[in-house]
Amino acid sequence: MSRIGRNPIALPQGVEFKVNDNVVTVKGKLGVLTQELKSDITVKLEDGVIKLERSSDSKTHRAAHGLYRALIANMIEGVTKGFTKELELVGVGYRASNQGQKLDLALGYSHNILLDIAPEVKVETVSEKGKNPIVKLSSFDKQLVGQVAAKIRSFRAPEPYKGKGVKFVGEVLRRKAGKSA
Repeated sequence: MSRIGRNPIALPQGVEFKVNDNVVTVKGKLGVLTQELKSDITVKLEDGVIKLERSSDSKTHRAAHGLYRALIANMIEGVTKGFTKELELVGVGYRASNQGQKLDLALGYSHNILLDIAPEVKVETVSEKGKNPIVKLSSFDKQLVGQVAAKIRSFRAPEPYKGKGVKFVGEVLRRKAGKSA
């Protein structure tokens, strides 16, 4: 039995939930999200509680059961609270600035990296003297925020010797000793 799939999802006030032909739509104060489900998973809404059921106990159905329950829970949390990711630029001369949805990154290359951010994601840069620049991404779509954050991190992933690069705030890097003379 999928322990995650069995857990019911409480539907908060102000969230509209619909299921049409295996397409789940969740509408809240921050936005609208849709997700297509496999036909083997059925979704039921009873008394403000969402429950998912699967047609059999096969391995693929058990995996999909937990997956879709987690996706629907994240959709509901996204349209009510939203999701935020923060990236820290560690390195001498590493800078970040934004004009609207355009993010300008100086990451030690011979050129600046310009990145157009999706309109659903709000981007904000914080640069304080004596501290590393921080890029804040926020949206109601968890998958999209994670994808944009991973794309920014991929431009200069943190290296294990000095820790320079783009890392998530709070991320613990495994450091190496380097050369021993």
